[in-house]
Amino acid sequence: MPVESHPSVSVWAGQLPDGAGTPAVLAAAATGVVAFIERLGGDVDGIFGNAGIAPDMAGAPTLKLSLNAYCTLFEEASKRTHHDNFGLWFGHQFQPRDLGLWGYAVVSAPTLGAALDQLVTLFPYHQEQSSMRLAAAPDGLLRLEYKIDAPQIIDRRQDAELSLGMFQNVFRESLGRQWAAEEVHFEHPRPADWHDHEKAFGAPVIFSQPTNALLFRRQALAHAMPGRDGRLMDMMRMCLEKLARRADLRESIADRVRSAIRARLPDGYPALEVIAAALRLSPAAVQRALAREGLSYVTLIEMTRRELALAYMRQRQLPFSEIALLLGYSELSAFSRAVRRWTGASPSAYRARALSAS
Repeated sequence: MPVESHPSVSVWAGQLPDGAGTPAVLAAAATGVVAFIERLGGDVDGIFGNAGIAPDMAGAPTLKLSLNAYCTLFEEASKRTHHDNFGLWFGHQFQPRDLGLWGYAVVSAPTLGAALDQLVTLFPYHQEQSSMRLAAAPDGLLRLEYKIDAPQIIDRRQDAELSLGMFQNVFRESLGRQWAAEEVHFEHPRPADWHDHEKAFGAPVIFSQPTNALLFRRQALAHAMPGRDGRLMDMMRMCLEKLARRADLRESIADRVRSAIRARLPDGYPALEVIAAALRLSPAAVQRALAREGLSYVTLIEMTRRELALAYMRQRQLPFSEIALLLGYSELSAFSRAVRRWTGASPSAYRARALSAS
């Protein structure tokens, strides 16, 4: 169903059927990363070794990587090359065809609207326990949204920035290299060198949002794709469908609750009723499901806050007051007490220790 056939609100959700397991991503998403690391003077073997991936796996069109290892690869590349915006600039230069089967299906669509339809509907074959959708925004713009839903993947800033850069280049395939979104949203907090983001996207960039998104005008959908080829598009789609495993992965109820908690923490401590409503379950059903996994709702919030706090405190530029707000604490003192409970140290002492060890 083409995007442009819905004049009011158009929504496609790109998410795998529920199942259990470790999420994966097609290795084509890492095409060119070895050369990019080398260009920045990085230790390829050390970076890939820490991620648990062999360098020759990057870019293989039919090979799947652990999504967690893939995200770790880019976080390690950023740290070891001393380029905080590694993912941003990697995505900026990444061309849609480098995505392999998925990318060729997208660029061979007849119009940009059809290309975005291919991007979203085929996304579950490319990456698991993640979601993408195209939706209308209240201001008349459209939003291309992307998010990793797997709650165990905490450090995913580099992935978010490289992914939106990749998706931006789908638009530029049709509209030219100067095209820019109206706004760009990221779910992670604002990094130190955030001016680079506005330079790369040519648009206002807003951080600490519920999801990652490119906001753009509806008129763009009608533009033709220069490489349109209906037979190639259908062939790539069939290849992706054959490649995908039929018994796909499923998030547990606990995983879904953790994802919902993470998205709502900046608004304060999320009530069980709010999370249950977001999942279209009753509060009692959520509690029963968590109990079957040996968890309680309060414990899950504590776990989510702790994981995010330890990740955020390793980011030197983030004030503790901002981290407290991102984790739903109304006062810095409450956050400080929680950090002492988790680590036995104050936030400043933990940060100093973590940074000296990295």
